[in-house]
Amino acid sequence: MAEQIKSLKTGIKYKDTPIGKIPVDWEVIRLSDICDVIGGSTPSTARKDFWNGDIPFATPTDITNLHGREISDTKQKITQEGLSSCGTRLLPAGSVLLTSRATIGACAINARPMATNQGFASLVCSEKAYNWYIFYEMMLRKNELQRLGSGSTFKEVSKNSLRQLNITLPPLAEQKKIAEILSTVDEAIEKTDQVIEKTKEAKKGLMHRLLTRGIGHKKFKKTELGEIPTSWVISSIGEISNIRRGASPRPIGDLSYFSNIGRGWVRISDVTSSYKYLKNTSQYLSGKGISKSVKVNPGDLIMSICATIGKAIILDSEACIHDGFVLFSDLSEKINSEFLFYVLQKNESYFVKKGQIGSQGNLNTDIVKRTLFPLPLFPEQKRITEIISTIDSAIERESKHKHQLAFLKTGLIQVLLTGRIRVKA
Repeated sequence: MAEQIKSLKTGIKYKDTPIGKIPVDWEVIRLSDICDVIGGSTPSTARKDFWNGDIPFATPTDITNLHGREISDTKQKITQEGLSSCGTRLLPAGSVLLTSRATIGACAINARPMATNQGFASLVCSEKAYNWYIFYEMMLRKNELQRLGSGSTFKEVSKNSLRQLNITLPPLAEQKKIAEILSTVDEAIEKTDQVIEKTKEAKKGLMHRLLTRGIGHKKFKKTELGEIPTSWVISSIGEISNIRRGASPRPIGDLSYFSNIGRGWVRISDVTSSYKYLKNTSQYLSGKGISKSVKVNPGDLIMSICATIGKAIILDSEACIHDGFVLFSDLSEKINSEFLFYVLQKNESYFVKKGQIGSQGNLNTDIVKRTLFPLPLFPEQKRITEIISTIDSAIERESKHKHQLAFLKTGLIQVLLTGRIRVKA
């Protein structure tokens, strides 16, 4: 990638256009002049002979759940009869599959011919347009596409609006070079993602072994949780910690409860976007708000019990928690707080299953209190924690690297696709 970035050059002559200044040798062109905009359709679900064929049938979920930029398989498949019945078109490999409703602007390129449902306005490029350049153009214009969306039930951008969309078009050779540079960054992001996922899988297996078998034990005993080392005991979370539910100032929309500084107001999004340690929050409480909530301090361990269930995290700053969290306080001298963090993390799927069914999951605090786990002696807890923390540090390093690459990609898209920086084609 470094060699490609060196090919960037400045000193560009610009011209004014309806969508801003662009290099003099670039064009502003309607999307319909360089791409066929193709909608999708769904065969009748009442006809079994239309389904479970060998033609991939993409839905927006296939795109939003995709890890990477290319799609080669789909959850659903249709038959040739199904394809013919609904008048949808089989998109050739190399098309830009663009979601046009609900989630607007997600895109991927199909590695093999496939059909789509009506949630797409896919782009089949002419010889004037390089498909990967158009792919990145759509990424650049995602916010614009979303603004074009209309509808009361869900937003949808029409195929006609897409056809009328003006985009910048460099010479074909430069399109390919721009896409090559951005693809190099994306490939680095995808490889980093693979490293992160593999490390997480390795951690999962190691954590299970360490939290049930320990380090170097030869003798084991049978318990209600399976075999554990003979020196370990079975404990409930309630035996080694007080569990207190958070509290929310009501009504939650009262702005007098909030402030621009002070104690943080921990939201689920703060926890899900962090790992192990919560350093910052996106909101803060006023003194009035603090008086109606539950204070948490650096070193305290909390866990979400509502909506997103079972996400544990250790506080690294002063904050307050609402009633979607519980605080584990007054820990017994028999347990290390980081060890308890890993116990909670190991039991996350169990807590999710125990969450009550409703408009959103809600985990009863009594279930948390009664949850059993194997408890080693304190020195072994610390050794186990140190081992797992080493893997966490590796995941954190790779995650930071991925963030840096994503930041680089965002910047490159802005300057390369607007011609502020040119590349040698």
